[in-house]
Amino acid sequence: MAKTLTVGYVPTRRSNFSVFEALRYKKRIAEQLNRIPVRIVDIEDINEEGLLLTQEDVPKVIEKMKRNQVDALFFPHCNFGCEGAVGQVAKALSVPVLLYGPRDDAPDETGMRSRDSQCGLFASGKVMRRHNVTFSYIINVAPEDERFLRGFERFTRVAAVVKAMRNIRVLQIGPRPGDFLSVMANESELMEKFGIQVFPITLTELEMEMERIRREEPEALLEVSRFIETRYKGAGAERKEPRETLAAMKLAVGHFAEAFRCSCACIQCWSAMQESMEIYPCAVNSMLADEGFPVACETDICGAVSAMLIQAASGTSHFLADLTVRHPEKENVELLWHCGAFPSVFARDRENCRITEAWDGNPQCGNCAWELKKGDITVCRFDGDHGEYSLFLGEGKGVDGPYCRGTYVWFEVQDWPAWEYRLVQGPYIHHVAGTYGKAADILYEACRYIPGLRADPMEPGEEELLFRLRS
Repeated sequence: MAKTLTVGYVPTRRSNFSVFEALRYKKRIAEQLNRIPVRIVDIEDINEEGLLLTQEDVPKVIEKMKRNQVDALFFPHCNFGCEGAVGQVAKALSVPVLLYGPRDDAPDETGMRSRDSQCGLFASGKVMRRHNVTFSYIINVAPEDERFLRGFERFTRVAAVVKAMRNIRVLQIGPRPGDFLSVMANESELMEKFGIQVFPITLTELEMEMERIRREEPEALLEVSRFIETRYKGAGAERKEPRETLAAMKLAVGHFAEAFRCSCACIQCWSAMQESMEIYPCAVNSMLADEGFPVACETDICGAVSAMLIQAASGTSHFLADLTVRHPEKENVELLWHCGAFPSVFARDRENCRITEAWDGNPQCGNCAWELKKGDITVCRFDGDHGEYSLFLGEGKGVDGPYCRGTYVWFEVQDWPAWEYRLVQGPYIHHVAGTYGKAADILYEACRYIPGLRADPMEPGEEELLFRLRS
């Protein structure tokens, strides 16, 4: 996350427990937070203790957190805590909230308890519900316990997904292909429900911007063209004309994204583009995916949203895949494939990534060709119809399988027929966003913070995801 996420650190205590112990645990917790790459905003300047304690503190904490535009709030209960003040701060900020209290020490030799952190968490949890505040929770363990660090890091990724969802602006390049009713999206509904905005341009506007770049930005064009020539192999990288067309398109998409402040895009990748520009944009999509800017194929707006969410959850790049065919011999293995939009960062052999002619025999260039690496893979699909939206979630792993043209990986799960049944029943289609690692629990938890979006976990199921969240 490279410190792009800002977390408000608001430790709290109650007055009738040990001040010394509360301050000691505040410091121990803060030391652990330094291991996670996020920006921390504390409350050291709010009062002498740097702890949320009284009603007098509440407006000052709220003002500081708003001024610093925090993306999430963390309330460690250094003893019982002040649940009333915690609830008011959380309600005022409307960002993801994390509750935690370090495991309590044994009573001293006189029988006195110094903190009662766990007891206070029960109270704060109820107050959150009174305020209709959604919150996450780390189980009652010591700050140095790996479960604490794992829980905090997981929460920051959840908050990153929520932040991404609140700031999605999709650059739509061209209308959807005529027969692709499956990728239709309700723009007004996406904006009303989730604040997702779509900014359309035509393929003609894209082509005009590419021509302007050729005339007015020759040095920038040459730089991208040289990058393609040195980074990739194949006809699309070796031949000057397609290489320069791809370079101009990459710059043009970047210019439009910057002009409209878009965080992702979708593009009508065929067939009008091949008729007017004699190129496929797959290599451009791939290069932009390597840079963390999703571009969905076939004008799939919901595919672009899916990519944004899974990228935020994993903290790495994404790939947008067709669910294509089942393995000819293995019951639970499916082909994740596309014409070439997969990022090269995930390639099994990064030294031999190729930009080629079209996978279906068309001599025009721009498709890519490489197999993705093996390993754990998470996929998701944001989609909806009839006013209801859900996020399909699933995990599997990349495995060996037959060679295939284009960019691809064979994906193994426990029960593919169950996946297939769920996906066909909908509201999903053949496009999913994928990334490496296990991120289904992050996305599942993030859905709790996104009104109108239901988590739809396939594998692992809900019970296992909840176990993971408290482990």
